[in-house]
Amino acid sequence: MISNIEKRVLKEALYMIETKKTLREIAKVFNVSKSTVHKDLKEKLKSIDNVLYEKVKIILNEHIKVRHIRGGESTKKKYLKLANSSVKK
Repeated sequence: MISNIEKRVLKEALYMIETKKTLREIAKVFNVSKSTVHKDLKEKLKSIDNVLYEKVKIILNEHIKVRHIRGGESTKKKYLKLANSSVKK
């Protein structure tokens, strides 16, 4: 019998494979912390379904490769928002 945790891990993995979403985005969808999703997909999934784990691992590695770009985009948006709000005052 599959436990609730194993069901959640499998759902998170399938969701990531279908959507290519980040850990933070998946955490919001499943209403758990980013750390929980990370542990689910990096540790628990390997013992539950190794084939899914390998697919998720590829996506996680892609996210690691582009995280510096995503971070830069977030910072750019933050300062543009601050600049626009100070101009309106």
